[in-house]
Amino acid sequence: MNLPKRSLSLNIALTSICAGLYAVGSFITATIPSPWGAGQFRPAVFIPSLFAVLAGPFPAGIGAALGTLIADSVKYGRIYEGSLLAAVPGNFLGFYLFGYITKKFTWGRFVIAANLTLTLANFIVAVLYVTIFKIFYLADPKYLAFSSQALIVYIIGLTIWWFVTMLPFVLLVTPLLIRATSSAFPSLVPEDVRTNSLKNELPQRTFSLALLIPGIIMVLTGLIITLTPLRSQMITFFKEPTTILVEGMFYVSGVVLTVLGLLVRTRKILKIF
Repeated sequence: MNLPKRSLSLNIALTSICAGLYAVGSFITATIPSPWGAGQFRPAVFIPSLFAVLAGPFPAGIGAALGTLIADSVKYGRIYEGSLLAAVPGNFLGFYLFGYITKKFTWGRFVIAANLTLTLANFIVAVLYVTIFKIFYLADPKYLAFSSQALIVYIIGLTIWWFVTMLPFVLLVTPLLIRATSSAFPSLVPEDVRTNSLKNELPQRTFSLALLIPGIIMVLTGLIITLTPLRSQMITFFKEPTTILVEGMFYVSGVVLTVLGLLVRTRKILKIF
């Protein structure tokens, strides 16, 4: 990033703003649960993604970690242990990585960062939430009764649900905010970010494939569950109502991502930029 070295006070201010905005944005959708009975719908991930690009790894990572802890703690009325043990480390590592990858900013790096960060961070949160919080900390009978196979399915399913519900917001909302900030406050934006965001068009094919490929994978995964013995195994582990919700999750999210990818390909969405 081609900006003068920021002072400690400015870094603290940026981290605080990131944490505050992310906490508010996360809390707004805190009551919308996942079909797995754990986790929530969180489109507010575009906020730390924006700070990762504009402010760098530490303000984004620490801001995301503090923001998620604040939102979860307000929701539960106490310092929420599940957030502290799972969401805080996952958010920090994920958005620190996002900022690190986009230090030398291009739109291609941005797409790579979005996909890699959401996959890795959500997987870390899912693993820590299920194993450390639910099994070791709470000794939750429901999770203790799961076989190792069921736990793997649960962790992967939770990771995928978070990924597919977050990806469109990071890929479609964050670039709009990057460009708006670069135009309105150019002195606050790193030179390479400002140059790429204002002078270079969004790579239509790259953004389209970043949505299409996960979308097609989601639909295929839904078909695998529906048409193979995996469905009966999931009913054994999670009962039929949950299995139906999970099937629907894969089909709906897959179709939505695929349609968004096609719209990007035809420039109908990218026109807003």
